[in-house]
Amino acid sequence: MAIEERGTRMLREFREFAMKGNVVDLAVGVIIGAAFGAIVTSLVGDVIMPIIGAATGGLDFSNYFTPLSSKVTAANLADAKKQGAVLAWGSFLTLTINFIIIAFVLFLVIRAMNKLKRKDEAEPAAPPKPSAEVELLTEIRDLLKKS
Repeated sequence: MAIEERGTRMLREFREFAMKGNVVDLAVGVIIGAAFGAIVTSLVGDVIMPIIGAATGGLDFSNYFTPLSSKVTAANLADAKKQGAVLAWGSFLTLTINFIIIAFVLFLVIRAMNKLKRKDEAEPAAPPKPSAEVELLTEIRDLLKKS
C-alpha cells in the first residue's frame, strides 16, 4: 500500500511539474524550434546552396570531400564514405551556413521582440479615472477652498 501511495504522489507531483507554465512553454519552443530548423535546412539546401553553386559554376558544396585514404576513389561523398575515411568539408560548410542563417534569423526575431517590449514600456498607461465618490469629494474640497 505504501508503494502505491508513493507512486500516486509521484505521479501527482510530476503532473503539477509538467503543467507549470515554464515547462509547457519550453516544450512548445522546442517543437517550434525543430520545425523552424527543418525550414532553414531546406532554405539552405534547396535555395541558397544551389544559387551559390550556380554562381560558382555549378558547384555542389555538400558533395565536396578530401579523401584521407588512398583506397578512396569515388567521385561522390556517399560512395567515398563506403570506401574509407574522408574529410567531408562540403557538408561542414553547408551546416555552417545553415547555423549562421538560423542565428541571424533568431537575432532578428529577438531584436523585433525587444523593440516591441521597449515600445510597450515607453508608453505609460493612462491613469485610471477617479470614481464618482472621489470626483464629488474633489468638487466639495474645491468649493470649500473658494469660500
